[in-house]
Amino acid sequence: MIFFDNDFLGPGQSNIQSMIPLLRDSRVNLIGVGVVTGDAWMTEETQHLLRFLEIAGRPEVPVHKGASMPLLRTQAEMANWEARYGRIPFKGAWNAPRPGRTYHPNEPDLVPPMPEGTPRIKAQANGAVDALIAAVRAHPGKVTIVSAGPLTNIALALRVAPDIAQLAKEIVIEPGKLDTAFARTTSNTDYSTDFNFLFDPEAAHIVLTAPWKSITLVGNVSSKVKATPEVVDSIASAGSPVAKYVKTYARLGQPFWDEVTVAVAIDRSLVTDDLVVRMDVDTMPGMHYGEPQVWTEEMAPKAGERPVHIVRAIDEERFLAGFVAQARK
Repeated sequence: MIFFDNDFLGPGQSNIQSMIPLLRDSRVNLIGVGVVTGDAWMTEETQHLLRFLEIAGRPEVPVHKGASMPLLRTQAEMANWEARYGRIPFKGAWNAPRPGRTYHPNEPDLVPPMPEGTPRIKAQANGAVDALIAAVRAHPGKVTIVSAGPLTNIALALRVAPDIAQLAKEIVIEPGKLDTAFARTTSNTDYSTDFNFLFDPEAAHIVLTAPWKSITLVGNVSSKVKATPEVVDSIASAGSPVAKYVKTYARLGQPFWDEVTVAVAIDRSLVTDDLVVRMDVDTMPGMHYGEPQVWTEEMAPKAGERPVHIVRAIDEERFLAGFVAQARK
């Protein structure tokens, strides 16, 4: 039983593609999907998600609109931070317009023309925060919360209803890449920046210090498996509506960040190595604002940090085989 929260930049790419296992795996009861501003603005993301659900033949999945802005961080504040400490390569909804992309940093309600078509179905009347709280309270001990975007919706839910941390079965999150400074200078800078924590550090702090029964973090490992031409062509050869969608809109070379996170939440046997640490996010002004920090049990400051299972390795071959099979349906 899963409640999924994400920032659905579209069409296609990792955010939307992460819906495929949730829609196609028979073990999953997808009880709700929350949308949060992150890689793009929430309003636009919602439209891309709704259209994909139509294409996938699952229009009944309940979609709930969530936060349009981070808890505290603003576009102006991020620009001031960059002036002091260096440029953040990917700023999601706040990215400057550029050729080939539809970023519109100063127009949060704009929905640019959608190449995949405009959806006919609508989001639910109740918002993501209320929907998440209601779902967890209705099914105590059974709901796995999965978040692959900024944690704003989850943090707001915890502030309204702190009991959901104990009532949920667990939470699985994708943010939390560790020790990426060197990777930012030697590989793809965008892919080595933990945007989800940077976009809303206070939300990440609230979530990581809540008393969940279990926290699993799928950070660095989610960058290791990528959408190669061979994988995309294997999916496309099925000719199904979803397979055609992936072929048209997949971003070649992009890691399967969110797809891996969802797969781990569904099937923990994919994990071949993990490490339990205490974790929090730096919310102090300065160059490390928004970065995750980890400690051993004995070294932690004991200021509310919780044990976190950091996934360090997965069975990549089995993940890819499962994802390709699901995307071909």
